[in-house]
Amino acid sequence: MKDDWKLIKLFYSYVSPYKIWVYFAVSAIPVTTAAAIVIPWLIVKIVDDHLVPHQIEGLQLMLLLLLGAVVIGYLMDALYTYSLQHSGQQAIADLRKALYEHSLSLPRIYFDKTPIGVTLSRMTSDMEAIGESLAVGVMGLFVDITKTLALLALLFYLSWQLTLVIMVVIPLVYFIVSLLRKKLRNYFNLSREALAQATSYLTESLNGIKTVQLFAAEKKVAQVFYSRNQRFLKAQNQSNIYDAALFSLIEGITTVTLAMVIWYGAGEIIKGAITIGVLIGFINTLNKIFIPIREFAQQVAMIQRALAALEHIDQLLKQEPEKEGVEVESLIGFDKLEFKNVHFSYGPETEKVLNGVSFTLEKGKKLAIVGATGSGKSTVLRLITKSYRDYTGEVTINGQELDTIPKAQLLRCVSLMQQDVYLFNEALNFNISLERPNIGMEEVESAAKYVYAHKFIDELDEKYQTKVIDNGKNLSAGQAQLVSFARAIAGRSELILLDEATSSVDSVTEDLIQKAIDKILAEKSVIAVAHRLSTVRKADQILVMKKGEIIERGNHQSLVEQGGYYLELLKDLDKKES
Repeated sequence: MKDDWKLIKLFYSYVSPYKIWVYFAVSAIPVTTAAAIVIPWLIVKIVDDHLVPHQIEGLQLMLLLLLGAVVIGYLMDALYTYSLQHSGQQAIADLRKALYEHSLSLPRIYFDKTPIGVTLSRMTSDMEAIGESLAVGVMGLFVDITKTLALLALLFYLSWQLTLVIMVVIPLVYFIVSLLRKKLRNYFNLSREALAQATSYLTESLNGIKTVQLFAAEKKVAQVFYSRNQRFLKAQNQSNIYDAALFSLIEGITTVTLAMVIWYGAGEIIKGAITIGVLIGFINTLNKIFIPIREFAQQVAMIQRALAALEHIDQLLKQEPEKEGVEVESLIGFDKLEFKNVHFSYGPETEKVLNGVSFTLEKGKKLAIVGATGSGKSTVLRLITKSYRDYTGEVTINGQELDTIPKAQLLRCVSLMQQDVYLFNEALNFNISLERPNIGMEEVESAAKYVYAHKFIDELDEKYQTKVIDNGKNLSAGQAQLVSFARAIAGRSELILLDEATSSVDSVTEDLIQKAIDKILAEKSVIAVAHRLSTVRKADQILVMKKGEIIERGNHQSLVEQGGYYLELLKDLDKKES
């Protein structure tokens, strides 16, 4: 229960900016509670003072008062409901925004371990679960309890004997709700987790639909999704059983209590202990008491569902974001990069990917890194861009430790040209600029011209406004690569990290890509994970890596003369290009 209140406080911290609407709702509570008390009291008066003795005088006034109480009660209920829904939905929108922004700040290692579909589920289905109930549910419980206590006080005033009949069942209701509450929460947790896993697999399989169809794996993929979907269905059905049991038991208790009140009340009327008006008032009020009790059972179920969802959201919010440093004046441009005895692994239980890596790159120089797959080449680039941290040793740029430099400032100095190109379903100018500060249309065109992408873009019907479809489906592989080059150059970074593409493209675009790379090598400071002989030969320094270690270093000529591992790699590169 203590954890539940923490989760509720988390949600209502997002309601706080809209507390004026909560005040409107709270201000309506005394009025709607008063109306709930006045209505049965007026019914008793109308029956006992006017209908039973056939007293017409004053009846019209009492009926008008009753009508007024009903209208005011409904208006205040409407104000209360709208105010809470408005503040709740605004809070959910803010929470979703905060969750999305927090997700964007999470380190790369989180996304390596957590499927995208799970994070997506937190922002969609879990948010929907909160929207269904927490926006109104918790305050609704408070209002229902307030009204129920007020009505019980009225009934106790009218007849304490009949009120005791009702009070007998309240401990039973409390016991039932307490018994089923934990079961509900457990199965709601299971269903939310199962839904997240099913959504995750669905996202993954749809993203890879081309591969699935290419290898005729549709049935296997469908079976896996079916099993995950069945797990969700089973948990949902179990929660529905307890939900239905809770509702049915409360419904049955309500009916039995109503029968007991009528039976006992009829005897009291015969004895003259109470009037007919009091019994009618009791029956009318009893429904008003047990309707909230029946709804209480549903509200508890909905709140448990929402708390289970909020618990998952809270877990995501507690994930540590990227640590940011303070902007440093020494990182205005690029002068020098140093790795000193750097060790790194992707997890505490995994083998080291880098073992004591040390090298220096000065402004204007070109560094090529070569090695077999898994030797640690791309990991070096990932550390420089702060995609991963928690290395040991030192990585400095312009003498400043990398871990203390804010990522946003670092990436104004360093740009990565990736081997795997990702293009958004947006216009080409957006894909180049990514709406980064100080990158307008002029900078976009300049970057495209720099990497020889402007010509093919200019020939398109909508030029830079051409919308990219399905990660570049309407572009060739080479054109997509040139767009990604332009994206890196548009930021005017002085240090370019080049993870050379190995995908085959048409000969014309291949020539343009090579020209772009040659231009970058001639004019920028470059670290290249090299797959082309031409890039390797042009490097001022070549690092030869094997199992996370630099085993050879030097320029092309000196390494060839050594006749070591580099010469073997060179033969492989030569075979791939021939």
